[in-house]
Amino acid sequence: MNSEFIQALRDLEREKGINADVLLEAIEAALISAYKKNFGSLQNVRVDIQRDTGEIKVLAQRQVVEEVTDPRQEIALAEARALNSNYELGDIVEKEVTPRDFGRIAAQTAKQVVVQRIREAERGMIYEEFIGRENDLVTGVVQRQEGKNVILDLGRAEAILLPSEQSPAETYRQGERLKAYVLEVRKTNKGPQILVSRTHPGLIKRLFELEVPEIHDGIVEVKGVAREPGARSKIAVHSRDEKVDPVGSCVGPRGSRVQAVVQELRGEKVDIIKWSDDPAVYVANSLSPARVLDVTVDEENKVSQVIVPDNQLSLAIGKEGQNARLAARITGWKIDIKPESEAGDWDDWEADLNLDGGLEEE
Repeated sequence: MNSEFIQALRDLEREKGINADVLLEAIEAALISAYKKNFGSLQNVRVDIQRDTGEIKVLAQRQVVEEVTDPRQEIALAEARALNSNYELGDIVEKEVTPRDFGRIAAQTAKQVVVQRIREAERGMIYEEFIGRENDLVTGVVQRQEGKNVILDLGRAEAILLPSEQSPAETYRQGERLKAYVLEVRKTNKGPQILVSRTHPGLIKRLFELEVPEIHDGIVEVKGVAREPGARSKIAVHSRDEKVDPVGSCVGPRGSRVQAVVQELRGEKVDIIKWSDDPAVYVANSLSPARVLDVTVDEENKVSQVIVPDNQLSLAIGKEGQNARLAARITGWKIDIKPESEAGDWDDWEADLNLDGGLEEE
């Protein structure tokens, strides 16, 4: 080694953020093992690398004792004082034992240590980058499939799309770009393991944040998302500004914003509903696109009874109960839907609610 090697480590420190002194200490520790392995030494040794010139010395260490039992590890006090009169019992006497051809071994060992530390540092930086992106979106390219897992190339790292996080309505082709929701970032010996999802409700929220400036700016707030991946989703939104229509903002001009989300989700339908702090209003809105006539609520048990026109019953329930199921999920209320013909006495109804999307007073 020489001063150019030391300078290279300093350059590496600036470029990769790896402390040069820490690297040198790691090289010294590795050289001790290399010395003992290649030269069969049972001595205690210390490797010293000069921080300015890069010169390497191997120093055998022996402890000063009164009576020597192992001459490879110990030295008598009298012998030590013959070398230096200041030695006392318990001191360590060092003697250089650097082999003639140790430079070649040192260069190979140093290269291995540096490469390993660079890999570790890069893995650490990638981990720190992506651990801060949990619950966020990433854009990747489908690189390959490993069994049923889909591997996405994120540029500096790879992400794993597990079968349980793949939408049943989607197929993934090599080279295809897609967005995914970061579920978890794990630190492993082989580097960070990034798990992503195409089914998580958070994907819907993040996609709307990308497409709707009012959400990104905090004017419109996403209050809830319910999703059946590949089929249908509902997103509840609320505006902090009375002058801004939260539903209209998410739909966009000629439906451009919601269509961008639907396109990214490969055709999954998305219902945008207006959130309300009035449970009856919120439940009624959640059943969109069905028209609701009346809602009565039991707030203690979080149970609601909804009346819809007879011709809207199937729309309110949805295919295989999907619309009602998503409405219950996004509101957190149990919803009992009845047609108008089975509603009973209309005079007892409280039909004075002002509901966006269709409550009518009879």
